[in-house]
Amino acid sequence: MAHISLYRRFRPATFDEMVRQEHVVRVLKNQIEKKEVGHAYLFCGPRGTGKTSVARIFAKAVNCENPKNGSPCGVCETCRALSEGTLDITEIDAASNNGVNEMRDLREKVQYPPVTGKYKVYIIDEVHMLTDSAFNALLKTLEEPPAHALFILATTEPHKIPATILSRCMRLDFKLIPAEDLEKHLTGILKEIGKEFEPEAVAAIARAGAGSDRDMLSIAETCIAYSEKLTYEGVTAALGAADFKTAAKLTEAMLHGEMPTAISETEKILSEGKSVGVLLRDLLELLSRIAVAKTCANAEKLLALPKELFSRVKEIADGADGRAILRATEILSKTENELRFASSPRILLETAIMKISFPETELSVESLVVRLNELERRLAQTPMPLEAEPAAPTPAPKRTEREPEPEEPFYDAPPLEEPVYDAPFEDPFARAEQPPVKRQEEKPAPVPPAAAAAPAESMTAEVAFGKFMRTLRKTSRNGVLFTMCSDLIASYEGGKLILTTEGETVFRSLNREDHRKIMQDTFAMIGVTDFEVRRAQDGRKDNADAVAQLKKNFSNYPVEVK
Repeated sequence: MAHISLYRRFRPATFDEMVRQEHVVRVLKNQIEKKEVGHAYLFCGPRGTGKTSVARIFAKAVNCENPKNGSPCGVCETCRALSEGTLDITEIDAASNNGVNEMRDLREKVQYPPVTGKYKVYIIDEVHMLTDSAFNALLKTLEEPPAHALFILATTEPHKIPATILSRCMRLDFKLIPAEDLEKHLTGILKEIGKEFEPEAVAAIARAGAGSDRDMLSIAETCIAYSEKLTYEGVTAALGAADFKTAAKLTEAMLHGEMPTAISETEKILSEGKSVGVLLRDLLELLSRIAVAKTCANAEKLLALPKELFSRVKEIADGADGRAILRATEILSKTENELRFASSPRILLETAIMKISFPETELSVESLVVRLNELERRLAQTPMPLEAEPAAPTPAPKRTEREPEPEEPFYDAPPLEEPVYDAPFEDPFARAEQPPVKRQEEKPAPVPPAAAAAPAESMTAEVAFGKFMRTLRKTSRNGVLFTMCSDLIASYEGGKLILTTEGETVFRSLNREDHRKIMQDTFAMIGVTDFEVRRAQDGRKDNADAVAQLKKNFSNYPVEVK
């Protein structure tokens, strides 16, 4: 006996055997039970979702003498005649019979009454392939058909059908089948044919079917022939996917900015004969699984992976930043769209992987945030050395090598001997006539205890900020916060210390609750109780007003703003 494909062997013969599409089946059943069958139907939906199967079942059910629950009984004389083949049910492939002559021939034959049943049913598959002339020839028949004629049009692209045809048909839309229902259907088929299988393998085949029952059964037939037992590894090998361990290592390297490892793993996979398109799809699918594992509490149930593979996916998800996952997915999705037009697909893929692994090449806010998060992750994994306990005070204390020298502080400046004027506009010429200030020789003073902090009023903005940076370096292990504070500009506004930055990202990050708490505690240690972080553009209006006032006060002198 000749081999019959799974999708033909297990084609449903009744409405109850259909996989999902309950909304379509219910409409057709009710019409058959109430004997209110229409004259023209349009079945729309993706391929492999059951349009032709439902059309055949419906064609037999409307002619059945004793339908059961809306489905053909299969035992009456009419059902047996229709199963053996009759002219009462005619299937036409519009892809190969799309001319006007075929539609004219149909229009002539439709006038003849049925032989065995009540209706003469015409099933026109891929009806969107008909030409404009063929649609015009069919239009009159659809508008005023004979009482015994019934038309079922099936298509995957309803937008290509003229509106005059659509308005004369009852439209029923078929939907993609959920993976859970595809798994149940395939499990029942494998048990019936006596094939051993792993649940993870069935789940992988169902996902590969992408909502199409026919596609799933075609893939399953290939995987069944691969080995005696249907396993996850066998399904992966039969589908030509990249090795999971290598793809996982490549993805982890991309997300953590390890470009040499990412390029090395890419070359390893491609050298095994995997195509660029297959590798790109595998990476996108793996990134999708990582995103699910990072965001969903029931990720293990949703992904349906073997335990060791799910553990690896979960490990990558826990160690990766969410923005990095999103950025990598966006770049690879754009690359997949550009791949069809590329003359060198391999170079295009490698360029995308380098771009993901090297976010420093981008100047966007997203890449900056990814870099900061990756830096925080690495700092958290790096063990910090414990600071040595301070030595007992002696008449001539010796400084350890780890203590910073006061002569070279961050942003520190020697104290001024002359008084500091608070007036915003003092006379520059009066200051110029004063004799030059002679600095006194600095004498080393004993280091006071840490609790005795100098008051903020006795420090300039530069001195206060320099002490803040030294204290922050000693007391906090947050390297990202220390790096962002390094570029701040300090100044006093009344009694408040103002810290100014040019970057929007740095401004938002420093005003976060955790960072601001660390800064507040550090400033309190040096005697500063009131401070504020501002963006540079927030003070531009005040600067402009100050320049205008300066020009007004010294109108006799040229004032140049640099």
